[in-house]
Amino acid sequence: MPTLSERDAAVLWHPYTQMQTAPLPIAITRGEGSWLVAEDGTRYLDAISSWWVNLHGHAHPHIAARVSEQLRTLEHVLFAGFTHPAAVELAEQLLEILPDNQARAFYSDNGSTAVEVALKMVLQYFHNQGQPERRTFICFQNSYHGDTFGAMAVSSRGAFTEPFWPLLFDVEFIDVPVPGREAEVLAQLDQLLRKPQVAGFIFEPLVLGTAGMVMYEPDVLSEMLRRCHAAGVLAIADEVMTGFGRTGPLFASSLLAEQPDLMCFSKGLTGGTLAMGLTTCAAPIYNAFLSDDKMRALFHGHSYTANPVACAAALASLELTRAAECTQQRQRIAAAHAAFKAEIEDQPGIRAVRHRGTILAVEYDPGEGTSYFSRLRDAFYQLALDNHVVLRPLGNVVYLLPPYCTTDAELALLYAVLRRMRELVLDFVPAPNLPHILHD
Repeated sequence: MPTLSERDAAVLWHPYTQMQTAPLPIAITRGEGSWLVAEDGTRYLDAISSWWVNLHGHAHPHIAARVSEQLRTLEHVLFAGFTHPAAVELAEQLLEILPDNQARAFYSDNGSTAVEVALKMVLQYFHNQGQPERRTFICFQNSYHGDTFGAMAVSSRGAFTEPFWPLLFDVEFIDVPVPGREAEVLAQLDQLLRKPQVAGFIFEPLVLGTAGMVMYEPDVLSEMLRRCHAAGVLAIADEVMTGFGRTGPLFASSLLAEQPDLMCFSKGLTGGTLAMGLTTCAAPIYNAFLSDDKMRALFHGHSYTANPVACAAALASLELTRAAECTQQRQRIAAAHAAFKAEIEDQPGIRAVRHRGTILAVEYDPGEGTSYFSRLRDAFYQLALDNHVVLRPLGNVVYLLPPYCTTDAELALLYAVLRRMRELVLDFVPAPNLPHILHD
């Protein structure tokens, strides 16, 4: 009989994968806490929360029970002209803990669609206000907001989007205001804000994930938002990755003195249980769509908008996330990351170490530029698997973003793997002329 991996190879097409050269995928049959268990019984420590979605561990009994209960009550109902308890309760609870200016919630299916909704809200807001010429977005270099067309357009141009460049709308890119470059980036922003066609500024708050976990500070982002608001430009916080405690507080935007006008969520929204996206907005944006004229409505929706089962998973995950135990778990992981950063950051083979909350990124120095296509990537990936750890290196940048239930002993295993990667780097012979791009 063929294995599950062999059956997969006969019928499936995987994301971000060159299927002709890729090895057979590892078949995972169950999960337990921070661990994934393969068909052959091998256990793998999930150091990246399965693409940043899992908050509380795999197959969490509390979330599973709530999902099961919802399935026996109502599995789905159309959300145009109808509603249901879980959708209302989730919106109420989220708006209670989001920044005070967030007033309305719009459900969708994933992070990309949450961003698409926000972009459409901004563009139609100005259209409804009689300013249809305002349709330009400002974005960070090396940003990533999703793989649908609008989300690709406001993401950095690179090898993964090159076939679609002619179809993407134009945006204005500015540099990331990393420490030491704040004044320079503020000047770039000021220059663009003088253009009357600018509508919105979309950003990953404090951490650019696929750029290699590039980090910047709340003060400069708050100042950027103040300048946007002074120019009448709307600000979109893409918290798809940073939301629900990854950066320390429940939301990275909570650290800002000036708040975004719209916010996007997915990934940890349901604790990694079911697909769901969410876009929230301030009251003035919602109010701009209210009219006796039906053509001023937001004509956007998805078949599974506000799916009751996904809402039930999100409510259960949010209950766990808001508990004191989860806060303590995040603080414990953050403290362990900080200690490891202090240990390794000045050692040979290390270019930089970045840390915020439960996110840790080590940028190794292979004697060449930082690149997603670094030959180290595959070596790092295999080294991790050989040590029963799931990592997804961004070229020569390796990050940890573990579930909050990850124990100190499990963290110690992850740090040991990162130390072994440094040893591998010291023996690495660089190759010239690699493209400098990060994406995942």
